[in-house]
Amino acid sequence: MSRDPVADLTALAEKSRERFEVFAQRFAPRTRRSERPALTEDYWESLRQLFTRDVTPEGLRSLLQREAQDSFRFLAREVDLEDLSGLPGYRRHPRALWRLFLAVSYRLSPWRRVLFAAAVLFLAGGWLGFLMHVLQVGPFSLEPVFTTQTWLLAAATALFFVLVLELRDKLGLKGDLEVARQIQFGLLPFQPIERDGIAIATTMRPANTVGGDYFDVIDLGEGRLALAVGDVAGKAMPAALLMALLQGSLRTLLSAGFRGEELISKLNAHLHANIPSNRLVTFFYAELDTATGTLRYVNAGHNPPFLLATGQPPARLGATGIVLGVVASSTYEAMEVVLEPGDRLLLYTDGVTEAANPSDEEYGDGRLEAYVRDRGSEPGRQLLDGIVADVLRFCGVARPHDDMTLMCLDRGSRPPGPPAPASPEP
Repeated sequence: MSRDPVADLTALAEKSRERFEVFAQRFAPRTRRSERPALTEDYWESLRQLFTRDVTPEGLRSLLQREAQDSFRFLAREVDLEDLSGLPGYRRHPRALWRLFLAVSYRLSPWRRVLFAAAVLFLAGGWLGFLMHVLQVGPFSLEPVFTTQTWLLAAATALFFVLVLELRDKLGLKGDLEVARQIQFGLLPFQPIERDGIAIATTMRPANTVGGDYFDVIDLGEGRLALAVGDVAGKAMPAALLMALLQGSLRTLLSAGFRGEELISKLNAHLHANIPSNRLVTFFYAELDTATGTLRYVNAGHNPPFLLATGQPPARLGATGIVLGVVASSTYEAMEVVLEPGDRLLLYTDGVTEAANPSDEEYGDGRLEAYVRDRGSEPGRQLLDGIVADVLRFCGVARPHDDMTLMCLDRGSRPPGPPAPASPEP
């Protein structure tokens, strides 16, 4: 890193933005709006261009040779075929195909595995029946070619071939996403933290392989810790890329000496200039003095964390400014609270409260507050795991559509006492 932190931050943003734009182009529509077929006089010309443009003999040769061979090598890369090298072809090829079939099946989910096996079985039976029919009527007879069953068999084979190529691409992307997941999880502090009487537990459950939630615990020195929980709008890889940009930007600004509301203002202006206009970030940032328990925080449109004080109903740390990345000139106010020994702070993202059951009913703030009020005295890790389990139990067969992230901070041991009273009804 150079001596100029602003230059470092600018270079980091430019590099991240270039990577994001390259990634986004992969998902951009490949057909121009003016070239889309429409029921007009040039409809058939547009249709002809759709199925003839870039169609060349070289492309067909590449499809049948290079792509087919690459797909076979990719799907068979974990299949041991060395012991078959000395066998004759009529024994080697069936065994190799059987092992390849098993290798592909094991990579699929149970019901997809069943459907894949049935499709392969029926397709193989169809070709076997076709070959037996050809042998009965004679190899030079054209009669088997002009039957409905023959055309259906040819169509099913062509479709199966295309799906195998697509399966190769999907499995390759899945492997890349698994690597991205390992990298993303390596950037986040999942290990429990205990320092100067402070205990911090965290958990994250992405809705997809990777997610856009961000949390961090950063040592500022002199007995001070920075806590951060953020949520990038969106899911999967685009949100994960912006999450990495958020983390890098925050740590760069911290290393440059910015703190509190000034830090968040700088971060907001930087994100506004370097993320797509349809993206935003909710963000909760706090600086904790571990000796006194003083917590100075800025809440940029994030879900209000729960402050659990001994013998008191749960309190909320509301927003002190709007979300990040929307208005470049936004200002933010810092607020202070004091965590007494035994007090606890629970931070979370909206993936917890917005998780819905099959009836589209959300888990909601009320259920989360009720759970925290009833079980708030449990150890940090047990509390976080219990919340996630309760959300999943509420969702039932419905899959949560957003990332779920929670952080629990305890100051000192929580002394025994009466249960916290219920919050007054609004």
